[in-house]
Formats: sequence, C-alpha cells, structure tokens
Amino acid sequence: MPAWRRIADGVEIAVRVTPRASRDGFAAGTEDHFAARLAAPPVEGAANAALVPLVAVTFGVAKRAVTLIAGETSRLKRLRVTGDPTALEEIAQHLYGGAHDG
Repeated sequence: MPAWRRIADGVEIAVRVTPRASRDGFAAGTEDHFAARLAAPPVEGAANAALVPLVAVTFGVAKRAVTLIAGETSRLKRLRVTGDPTALEEIAQHLYGGAHDG
C-alpha cells in the first residue's frame, strides 16, 4: 500500500511510528508510509492513544474521524481518516511536497 489511498469517505494512511521520541511530530516518510514520532512509550496503548490526536490535528479533522484499522501492536499502522477525500488527499500531498500515486 502506498503512504495513502483515497477511499469513499476519506483516506487510508500507512504510518510508521517511532515511540519515545523527544517530541511529537508527523511528516512524510517513505513512499510506503508516513512517519510519526511520539513522545509516548509503546506500552498499554499509550502510543496509539497519542497517534490519533496527532493525525487528527495534521489532517484538520476531529479525533473521532481517525480510526486505527491495523497494526495495534506494530510500528507500522494503518489508519482511516474520514472526511472530504479531496481535501484530505491535498493535505497528504502537501506533506510530501507534491504528487503521489496513492
């Protein structure tokens, strides 16, 4: 899967998480995933709990619009971001600095 793909009600994104970072951050990663740096540790769901609001802020949606759909215990995760697919794709493209074949 590319870093993101359009779906009927938004986008699905692939994210590689680095827990215990000095601060939270979300940016382009490789062509296969975004990169998220989280201050939270990877224990008892703390990193997942920190990832959802970070993605929500980045994409300009409510936290309830972000759902973890795969990778609950993995560094590689897939999330669904619901909202206007065109606007969400534009945000993803902006993070990558241009076109992407997602």
